[in-house]
Amino acid sequence: MPSLGQMSDYEIRLIRIFNTVVECGGFTAAETTLGISRSAISQHMNDLEGRLGFSLCQRGRGGFSLTEEGKEIYQAGLTLLASLEAFRSDVNALHRTLKGEFNIGITDNLVTLPAMHVTDALAKLAAPQHEVSINIRMEPSDAVIRAVIDGQLHVGVVPAVNLPASLDTHWLYDEPSYLYCATGHSLFERGDGTLAWDEIAACPSIAPRYPLPSDARQAHEALNLRASASDREGAAFLILTGRYIGYLPEHVASRWVERGTMRALHAASRHYRIPFVLITRRDRRPNRVVDAFLGMITAAVRQG
Repeated sequence: MPSLGQMSDYEIRLIRIFNTVVECGGFTAAETTLGISRSAISQHMNDLEGRLGFSLCQRGRGGFSLTEEGKEIYQAGLTLLASLEAFRSDVNALHRTLKGEFNIGITDNLVTLPAMHVTDALAKLAAPQHEVSINIRMEPSDAVIRAVIDGQLHVGVVPAVNLPASLDTHWLYDEPSYLYCATGHSLFERGDGTLAWDEIAACPSIAPRYPLPSDARQAHEALNLRASASDREGAAFLILTGRYIGYLPEHVASRWVERGTMRALHAASRHYRIPFVLITRRDRRPNRVVDAFLGMITAAVRQG
């Protein structure tokens, strides 16, 4: 006597066809719904009955009616198809819902950048439909790089300077920097038209002790370096004393420029740009939360 083994896709399709025939009330009525001919429906029913080992329905001049076995198979089919639909819904829900931890390291003084790609992507990860615990660390770029390589961080945001080959990079934005002085400095009240570059270059200035690309290093080397700073915030402190000039990212200096306590010197010619990138380990394991974040970043960058 035939017995049904493991269900194949074809057998599930036969069950769908059978249930549709039952719900339509016969083969002829099911033709339009199924989009196949009456003879094809009859062949499918013969296949299903052969696989199950018993007759499911009576069809002929007397009309369409279910056998007792057919009634039970119809109910079992409803249960099967409902379970498949529930499984599909659960899988789709997993795609819509992100769960887990997300560890990100960001170098200092980036929160004031006008392009908020990272902030916007983090906002999407923190949306109510997700269950993502976001952990953020603000550290110097070399510490962020080490933590990504060691696996302590999933991603990092750092300047694209001296990055190891073991990291993948995703461009985020270019950060423009200009040469600034502040109130109290001898150059502050004078217009650029009265300032010769030799006079500017002779003023005490600030040497950065953080990684910079070659064009940025060259811009600093042209100055009279008399102090140093470990980060951009330290450089801002020294510029605000009115005793030093120094380079700052435009978005960092903007708060003091708007207050009238800081101004750029020869902004048209004395500036450089630093590319910032998102870094991940090249050999990282698949992670749906990280993959989703990278996708959000990519979309945000494309949209500008």
